[in-house]
Amino acid sequence: MTIIKTGKQDTSLTVNRLLYSGFLLLCLYFLVKGDITDAASNLGLALIFDPFAPATWQERKKWQKAWLFVHVTLVFGLFIAGFLWK
Repeated sequence: MTIIKTGKQDTSLTVNRLLYSGFLLLCLYFLVKGDITDAASNLGLALIFDPFAPATWQERKKWQKAWLFVHVTLVFGLFIAGFLWK
């Protein structure tokens, strides 16, 4: 007879990915609606919910680092565009 340990599973990565995706969808919604500053703020909030496994910056893969740099660049670009076009 084997003993199966049933412990609480770590669902934080799944929750983070869902929230990250939700904020990305909100960003797209606001971009379609034409509200650039709201899109930028939701895109920035998405960064709070890191979609990748928790790791230090040095442990991340290069494509993950590149994605996060592109993400931050888009946030700044949208904020600048939102303030210049108003």
